[in-house]
Amino acid sequence: MGKGLAALGAGLAVVGGGLGIGLVGKAAVESIARQPEAAGKVQINMILAAALIEGATLFAVAVGFLA
Repeated sequence: MGKGLAALGAGLAVVGGGLGIGLVGKAAVESIARQPEAAGKVQINMILAAALIEGATLFAVAVGFLA
């Protein structure tokens, strides 16, 4: 039972990370569409945010599998 819940938690962490990265990408595309001259800055910040979300997701998955 405990391993099943840990796997479920890891799966939920992956879903949350995917949603987060999707929202960051959506917001970045909308920002670039509104202000094309700021595309470089938006892309850098988008990649940084996506990397942080992915790192947190990876940490959550590792903790879920170790629990």
